[in-house]
Amino acid sequence: MDLTFARLDAVRYVAHSGSFAAAARAIGVSQPAVSQHIRDLEARYGVRLFLRDRGRLSPTPLCIELCDMAERISEERLEAERLLTRRTSLKDGEIVVGLGNAMPGMAVIADFHRAHPGVRLRVETGAHDKITRAVLGHEVDIGILPHVPEDTRFRRVKLVRNEVIAIAPPDHPLAARSQVSAAQLRREPLIFRARGSSTQRVVDRMFAQSGTAPSPFLTLDTRDGLYEAVVNGLGIGFIWKYGTSRSDGVTRLVISDLSKSYDEIAFSLNDTKSRVVDAFFGAAGFWRDRG
Repeated sequence: MDLTFARLDAVRYVAHSGSFAAAARAIGVSQPAVSQHIRDLEARYGVRLFLRDRGRLSPTPLCIELCDMAERISEERLEAERLLTRRTSLKDGEIVVGLGNAMPGMAVIADFHRAHPGVRLRVETGAHDKITRAVLGHEVDIGILPHVPEDTRFRRVKLVRNEVIAIAPPDHPLAARSQVSAAQLRREPLIFRARGSSTQRVVDRMFAQSGTAPSPFLTLDTRDGLYEAVVNGLGIGFIWKYGTSRSDGVTRLVISDLSKSYDEIAFSLNDTKSRVVDAFFGAAGFWRDRG
């Protein structure tokens, strides 16, 4: 005979209520089933779990100790159930989103949170390669990145057309122009992103197609670091046009040699089956259509 959850629950509820009938009502089973669980345990292990005292069943010291263990087991069981259901419950589930840029991902996250406030959100940020690997490795549920190649493994929703632009300090000589060229930028102190950045891939391709690739004055591994470097007058940097809602301290410049735009994509693995993920894609589609 196995020491099952049902038998442990019977012991706990009888010890708490003092009768088979009350325990049966609390558990939602018949009184004979509860009393049989207790008799089976006592017979199997040769122990006494309850003593009858003035019509009430009182737990023995051994039973009290067993109940303490059963309570801990019950708590662990509930935690295991929460772990298994956190990707499926819109009431108290969880989702992990990977962002290459703060926007438009944060706007989609805000819409999702308003619709499903009980779902816990965790956001991972990083370069394009890092977020893609995290999606493939099931470390994040959904990634939001620009220029995600077509891949049959991915479920995708297009959010917005995006393009790379230059940012310069407002007092920079090029800041007064409506657009700048790769040749003009090549003569300036440039701030690049590190390897693995989708922004930098586009910039590298532009310079390679228009002549000699320049050496950067400074290379940074985060978009925020690059933005702050430009704000502080260290040079000209490059960001996705809809990569941030910030506009303070910089002038945004269209690059004439970058006529191509790219889709910003929300994507997950096709084999990810989750009501929470489905709801997030619904929020992503709502955000796109509203915009």
